[in-house]
Amino acid sequence: MIEILNHLIDEIEHRLSDEIDIDALATAAGTTSYHLRRMFSSLAGMPVSEYVRRRRMTIAASDLIAGADLLTTAVRFGYGSVEAFGRAFRSVHGVSHGDIRRDGGPLRTQPILRFRLTVEGNSSMDARIIERPAFRLIGHAARVPLIHEGINPHIQEHISSLPAIEHERLKRLSATEPRGLLQVSADIDPDYREGSELTYLHGVAIGADVEVPVDLDVIDLEAGAWVAFRTSGPYPAALQQAYAASAAEWFPSNPWRLRAGPSIMAILEHTDDFSTATCELWFPIERE
Repeated sequence: MIEILNHLIDEIEHRLSDEIDIDALATAAGTTSYHLRRMFSSLAGMPVSEYVRRRRMTIAASDLIAGADLLTTAVRFGYGSVEAFGRAFRSVHGVSHGDIRRDGGPLRTQPILRFRLTVEGNSSMDARIIERPAFRLIGHAARVPLIHEGINPHIQEHISSLPAIEHERLKRLSATEPRGLLQVSADIDPDYREGSELTYLHGVAIGADVEVPVDLDVIDLEAGAWVAFRTSGPYPAALQQAYAASAAEWFPSNPWRLRAGPSIMAILEHTDDFSTATCELWFPIERE
């Protein structure tokens, strides 16, 4: 995977002045656009689209300082007007192209990324591979923004809005792995952009042929493989670290890739104040 990501970086650099088809690049590299985008955003800390924009504006700033024509530069990097280019330029550099021409800076340049896999050898991830028949996730769903760090207040508000009796009802409906009350994130932007919307479902897993109560939302899942990472420690910090480690350590070292589908978090144990917890984090996967 690291080799594929570095090849993507090289291809982006060669095509900064052209349209970049990430889907085609992923297919040519023998992987999927979904997996490639998720791994890129997890390791780089930004979506691939944002990296492309920053690189284009870095080169554009250099061209403008060298005296290039403004309209020619805007068109070169795919902008239909000077105004649209100007907005993109300011969003990256924090100043206008006029300021750059006059003062030469300040610039917020984006260096060319290079991915490397560092093998420490002194830790391991508690992971298991599960082949699952089709099953369903049922519960109460809401659209919420993606927040990378800390507790998501929108999710907390959604959970808090459910009466205690409803939590107990859902627990009784749980009928298959992953067991117990689940926190499900579905319809996630493959670029994993902060603030992008996802579907959050607070619910449980049941068999594919089990009838769903009419008042509950449902996500149907096809048969396939899943990886489950177990983590224990401060909540939600340890869980978020597991998300990052899965991309930085586990996927580059194993012959599996993400397939489209929700991520599922099962809380196995927790302290009364929820300051620490033991959780399992499930991702749908397929062989490379």
